[in-house]
Amino acid sequence: MRIALCQIPVSPEPSVNLSRVRSALREASAGRAGLAVFPEATMVRFGSDLRAAAEPLDGPFCTGVARECAAAGVSAVAGVFEPAPGGRVYNTAAAFSSSGALVASYRKLHLFDALGQRESDLVAPGSCPVLAELAGVPAGLQICYDIRFPELSRALAAGGASLLVVSAAWQAGLFKEEHWVTLLRARAIENTVWIAAAGQVPDPDSPPTSAPTGIGRSMLVDPLGVVRADMGPSAGVLVVEADMGLVGAVRATLPSLANRREDVFGAPASPAAPASAG
Repeated sequence: MRIALCQIPVSPEPSVNLSRVRSALREASAGRAGLAVFPEATMVRFGSDLRAAAEPLDGPFCTGVARECAAAGVSAVAGVFEPAPGGRVYNTAAAFSSSGALVASYRKLHLFDALGQRESDLVAPGSCPVLAELAGVPAGLQICYDIRFPELSRALAAGGASLLVVSAAWQAGLFKEEHWVTLLRARAIENTVWIAAAGQVPDPDSPPTSAPTGIGRSMLVDPLGVVRADMGPSAGVLVVEADMGLVGAVRATLPSLANRREDVFGAPASPAAPASAG
């Protein structure tokens, strides 16, 4: 499987971001990628009026992403905002097939009420883990802060995921980059899965703002925790190879999933049923 890590800056203007998605998908297609992974909040950057920007999943932004996936022949996961009850929004990862179908959507479970931030003031939480088949691979969806909660990765892996897709806008801060790298590697090792994580980078065309964007550091990590790619802090698209056969090979010799003690700890929460996507 070839995966495009699409480490793009995110503008306050959805139309600008859709144009950047289009360009990134063309690069992904040129690199023969089957799946393109975009950051959290690809639709519009944090610090914008998220309530005004939020759209249903059949709105103009997602419809545009679907159209570009079909044109490029590449599946994709991208961060969007949906309207939610009570004047809040959902922070959502939308998954599209290579034919342009919306095959799954995941609403962020764990809201970033930490380190002086209160995401829950504006964002409503989701309610369940989500699996989707993307480019023929069962993939679990996560968003940014979710990676700090190992029970979500475990539920997705136990539900059949061979790949975890993480869309993020990971903020800079003391030890934050070390946390990001360590957590991605830990979740890969614990669950013997591939992890494809895409982060935002600052937008040079946007006015200065105190709102968070991201450090970049989009990564591909293999089921043994080896970092196969790390994009650092610069914008770009990187197409990388992930041999999904490695998941079975590692699990045959390191069967940590098979050896877990559900009789003691209980079974992980079940993800939403996988959807098929080309």
